[in-house]
Amino acid sequence: MLVEKGDKCLRGRQKQFPPGMYSCLAGFVEAAETIEDAVKREIFEESGIRCTDVTYYMTQPWPYPSSLMIGCSARAISDEIVVDKMELEDARWFDRDEAMLMWKREHPDGLAGPHPFAIAHHLLGRWLHPDQA
Repeated sequence: MLVEKGDKCLRGRQKQFPPGMYSCLAGFVEAAETIEDAVKREIFEESGIRCTDVTYYMTQPWPYPSSLMIGCSARAISDEIVVDKMELEDARWFDRDEAMLMWKREHPDGLAGPHPFAIAHHLLGRWLHPDQA
C-alpha cells in the first residue's frame, strides 16, 4: 500500500528487511472486509495514519504464504506517524527526491527501496513517474 500526502510518501521498515530498506506498508484482508477498508485499517494499525481515496493498481502472486498481493494507493488525511512496533521497526515520510534516490538505489546514506520484483517497487515507480503510469 502506497500512502501519499502532497509531495511525500509513507514508507515502513520491518526488522527482517535488509539494512536501510524501506518499503510500502502491507497487510491482510480480513473475512468480509473490502480491499479498501483493509487498506485503511492496515495503514492506521501500522502507522497511525488515517487515509482515504484508496485506488487499486495491480496484483502480484506471492509465494509466501501462497497469497495474491494487491497493490493499492491511498491519500493520507493525517501525517503524524505512530509506529506499531509489533509490525514495523520504523516508518517515515519521504519526499520525491529522497524516494527517487532510494528507488534507484543511489541514496547517500545507503537507504533503499524494495527490489524490482516486488509490487511495492512498481507502486513507488508509479508515484515517482506519474507521467508514465
